Amino acid sequence: SKRNVLKLMKMYYNKYFSKQFLFSLVFNPNNMSFVVCCLLLAEIVVNIIVIQHVKYTEIDWVAYMQEVEGVLNGTFDYTYLKGDTGPLVYPAGFIYIYAALYYVTNHGQNIRRAQYIFAFLYIALLYLVFRIYMKSKKVPPYVLVLTCCSSYRIHSIFVLRLFNDPVAMVLFYASVNLFLNSKWSLASLLYSMAVSVKMNILLFAPAILLTYLTCLGLKGTLIQLTICASVQVLLGIPFILTNPMAYIHGAFNLGRVFLYEWTVNWRFLSEDIFTNSYFHIGLLALHMTLLLFFYSSALIYLRSYATLISIQKKVRRQLSDCTEKLNMDTASQLFLLPLFTANLIGIACSRSLHYQFYVWYYHSLPYLLWCTRFTSIGRLCILGIIEMCWNTFPSTSLSSLTLHLCHIIILLGIARNRPNLKVE
Repeated sequence: SKRNVLKLMKMYYNKYFSKQFLFSLVFNPNNMSFVVCCLLLAEIVVNIIVIQHVKYTEIDWVAYMQEVEGVLNGTFDYTYLKGDTGPLVYPAGFIYIYAALYYVTNHGQNIRRAQYIFAFLYIALLYLVFRIYMKSKKVPPYVLVLTCCSSYRIHSIFVLRLFNDPVAMVLFYASVNLFLNSKWSLASLLYSMAVSVKMNILLFAPAILLTYLTCLGLKGTLIQLTICASVQVLLGIPFILTNPMAYIHGAFNLGRVFLYEWTVNWRFLSEDIFTNSYFHIGLLALHMTLLLFFYSSALIYLRSYATLISIQKKVRRQLSDCTEKLNMDTASQLFLLPLFTANLIGIACSRSLHYQFYVWYYHSLPYLLWCTRFTSIGRLCILGIIEMCWNTFPSTSLSSLTLHLCHIIILLGIARNRPNLKVE
């Protein structure tokens, strides 16, 4: 009847338009689904507007196409694969993906089509990142809104620059979602594919290796490492058979010296110090030291993670959906913090950060900050300051020093919040 319809409408109005419900949409991580759907729809519109109305800037796309064209013309020796920006320095996965883009975009000439492909990749990455945040329930919804609204540089990296960093990060976040679902082999395969696009994904490797050992044991770890290695070998076979040393040195060159003019994080140093080999060795030593410092807490987290997923697996049928979901929310937090911390350590100790590298950790920064004891205002201020540092072009001594300071503050905040437990 009409009275029942009105009563039902009033009930829904009181439920979904109340101050309490609207407050929960902003601050309650348990009610993130609606916000996520709205953000994804808004980002589709934003990306279309950016592509249609903001001028594309050529940086590396032409060089990528030239490098891929060399392979398509039959050159498999990395010694001779070059572009306008220099020699090819990415592993084989990059070549296959950008070869596909080469054909889809009419030999790289149809930039607009490439931009829309990268817009799709951006939406895919957001979906994967949001899924992680929804599963972990660590960060309130309004932070995701602010993150999307302030991501000028990230939009630029995707749809206005067409860098390969976004491709690698999409594959990486896909692997993280699979790790959280205990799809170990498929996760390892996608993780290795991400590495084959760009080596920065190896910054997550210490935490992933420790996760393998704690969750799967030595035998399971060897199986997953075999999967990772097999992907690299299979993708690299044409180049390994042609000139293995050129491929290894070109695609996995850990001694590569970056150009000082593009550095975001070391502008306050002189170029002589920046290019000095002892400086690079010192950064590597600092990187290893920080990983060892956080090792004990990471081991505690990941042992707890292994215990929870083991319990969940054994009693899955006896648990209600609500209880099972709660357990896995807790478990996901135990896995994500060591993973994102390892990456932040690598970035903080990086030889050089270029502007496109921002995507390496942009979407994990809110999670890391909400794992500290800082106030919400303090966390948001740090996010804002980091954003300003990455949007200062060219970088200055002040912007690079400030960026380092923010990284140090986040690491100190995570360290201060470590569990007070002894690892046996």
